[in-house]
Amino acid sequence: MAEVLDVDLKHIHKDIMALQEELSTIKYVLFEEGELTDEAKNRLVKARNTPDSEYINLD
Repeated sequence: MAEVLDVDLKHIHKDIMALQEELSTIKYVLFEEGELTDEAKNRLVKARNTPDSEYINLD
């Protein structure tokens, strides 16, 4: 059981690190360039259109 929790925590950590990287990119674009690139806009649209049911429930 502890091994499963360890794997889950590592996966969650990896996901959080990826999110931090993406947020840093968005912040850079917004602060330095003033607007999002087409790629960033497409990623935001995709994320907004992803149903909550496709995300892992952490409760």
